[in-house]
Amino acid sequence: MKQDMIVILDLGSTENTTIARQIRDLGVYSEIHPHDITPLELNELQNVKGIILNGGENRVVDGIPVDVDPALYECGYPMLAISHPTAKCGKAIEELPELAVLKEFVFTDCKAQANWNMKNFIADQVERIQEQVGDKKVLLALSGGVDSSVVAAMLIKAIGQQLVCVHVNHGLMRKDESESVVQVFKNQLHANLIYVDAAERFLGKLEGIGDPEQKRKIIGGEFIRVFEEEARKLEGIDFLGQGTIYPDIIESGTKTAKMVKSHHNVGGLPEDLEFELVEPLKQLFKDEVRACGIELGLPESMVYRQPFPGPGLGVRCLGAITRERLEAVRESDAILRQEFEKAGLNKKVWQYFTVVPDFKSVGVKNNARCFDYMVIIRAINTVDAMSATIEKIDWNVLQTITERILAEVEHVNRVCYDMSPKPPATIEFE
Repeated sequence: MKQDMIVILDLGSTENTTIARQIRDLGVYSEIHPHDITPLELNELQNVKGIILNGGENRVVDGIPVDVDPALYECGYPMLAISHPTAKCGKAIEELPELAVLKEFVFTDCKAQANWNMKNFIADQVERIQEQVGDKKVLLALSGGVDSSVVAAMLIKAIGQQLVCVHVNHGLMRKDESESVVQVFKNQLHANLIYVDAAERFLGKLEGIGDPEQKRKIIGGEFIRVFEEEARKLEGIDFLGQGTIYPDIIESGTKTAKMVKSHHNVGGLPEDLEFELVEPLKQLFKDEVRACGIELGLPESMVYRQPFPGPGLGVRCLGAITRERLEAVRESDAILRQEFEKAGLNKKVWQYFTVVPDFKSVGVKNNARCFDYMVIIRAINTVDAMSATIEKIDWNVLQTITERILAEVEHVNRVCYDMSPKPPATIEFE
């Protein structure tokens, strides 16, 4: 069943996602698009029932207030303008609408049907994937994380054995992660899985690189190169599956929104990419991705697995990556996960991990002065990854984790707990 859609046009608001989620919560699908979408591009979208013009604090770009294509006003769609004083449509309000106002616009003005649910979404995406891929094959990077696992399940449902999964060990995985991926997907789920050990290759490319954006782009670009090499060994690979989700796209920046950070599967892709992308989750928020996974029949243990960034520990070993600090991140992260599971926090806290900065502090170990690194613990809760709060960890649990890290992880003499919510901080440090 095709889902009705309300299109939100971004005219500089920082609240686009808030409105999109409110509309989805009403049971109606909603997408955010750039302000300069053309009537042709709008008409290519399926089942559009209405348009929201969402202005805001970033509406002025290079000294000029942005506006939509004037031809959009003649397309015949019901329109609601928010904080957009020059809008030429019949309904306009000055601030974020109350739920009753949104309901009236969506259901009365637009006559949209409340048919947004995961069963319908999956059916739509399966149809789109089949139309896009045809009888070709799709190469998928299977990290074993939530996003790639759900994409794999979606592609298997759509194209079955036309999917080829590739797990790349880039040397930036969590402790025993690659072994776990092989065990679950190849041995238990019998996926068509290719394992590639590229640790030395990635670490070599990253040597001496401290800028976070450059690290992400190197990791993203090198991933593509590995896939291209694997694809050349196979026949009929024309597509690359990606676990891109909505926050990835939003945080990588739009025409009226400043970039928070580029994501390896958004800003890090090379211009000469040899594949056409298949991105069935790119309009879903993180909680919706999990709901999609459950609807597809994936086990809860997989769907609610700890989120892990595409660049892996590369963005948790802050600054230029060294093997010494990378190992400190890996070992301290393993200790944190073990102790959180013992305390029952693994089911309560949305994301938790450790980072190791690229500077040292003075300390005392074995009755002697030492100059070693610190480990920073981060534990946050969120619904959609767009904002996050800090988990208040029991002091005894923190003390146990601290004692274990200081005793078991080499080259570390200090443990800190990050108290910064998002915003102003992001979930990851880089």
